[in-house]
Amino acid sequence: MYTINPTKITSKFPILNPTTGVHRFAFSRTIQNQKNGFLKLGLVSKAVRCAVIRPANEGCLDEAIEAVKDGKVIAVPTDTLYGFACDACSVKAVNRIYEIKGRKLTSPLAICVGDVSDIGRFVVTDHLPFGLLESLLPGPVTVVLTRGESSILEKSVNAGLDSVGVRVPDSDFIRKIARGSGSALALTSANLSGQPSSVDINDFKNLWEHCAFVYDGGILPAGRAGSTIVDLTVLGKYKILRAGSAKEATISILERHSLQEAGATP
Repeated sequence: MYTINPTKITSKFPILNPTTGVHRFAFSRTIQNQKNGFLKLGLVSKAVRCAVIRPANEGCLDEAIEAVKDGKVIAVPTDTLYGFACDACSVKAVNRIYEIKGRKLTSPLAICVGDVSDIGRFVVTDHLPFGLLESLLPGPVTVVLTRGESSILEKSVNAGLDSVGVRVPDSDFIRKIARGSGSALALTSANLSGQPSSVDINDFKNLWEHCAFVYDGGILPAGRAGSTIVDLTVLGKYKILRAGSAKEATISILERHSLQEAGATP
C-alpha cells in the first residue's frame, strides 16, 4: 500500500483529473481512507469508460470534425443550449441521435450549417426577400424551409415532412465543425425527450456515455428557452412555431422585410 499526494498523482496521471479534458472513468475500490490530505489507494480492480470530455476550443476541432465524418454523435454547446450533433447525411448517425434521446422517429430534427450561404444546399430559399436570412442569422433562430428536390440532406431526417428547420448558431465552435464536415449537422437538444434542456454539460451527465465526445463550453447564459422557430415556407408570410429566446427581435426583422404573419389581416 502506497501513500500518495493527490496533487502529484493527478498531474502525472490525468485520467484522475476531470479538468484536463481526457477520459473520465468510474473506479471500483479506489479510496481506502484519507488522512492529513493524502489518499491511500488500493488496487484498482476495474475501470469503465464513461465519457470523453473536451474543452470546446480550437484545439479540439479536428477531433470533432473527424468524429462527425465517422458517423459518431457528439455533444456541443451552441448559442442557446447544449445539443447532440452528427452528420445529417448519415442514416446510422441520425438514427443514433433518436435512440439516445428516446425520441419518436416522427419528431423532426433541425440541421446546423456553418454559414448562411450553405442553407440553399439543403432547402429552398429563392422566395425569401433579399438579405432576410443574413439579417436573422447567425443567431438564436431556427428557420423552417421547404426541402428542395436537389437537397443533399439525408432523407431519413424528418422523413415524411417536406420542410426542415435550419440553424446557423452564433457560436464559432459548432459552425467550424459543420464547415469542416463538408455537410450539415443534425442538431437537437442534449437531453432525454421531454426533459428540461441543458445549459451545462452536467445537466445531461446520464447521457455522456452515448457520445463519442462531450465538448464543454461552460454554463450557457441564454437560459433554457432555446432558439426561436419561425416557418418561412410560404411566400411573403411567417409563422412563429416556438417563441424561444429571440421572438421579438425575429418578428421585427421579418416585418422590416415586408413579411406578414400567417393568418393576419393585410
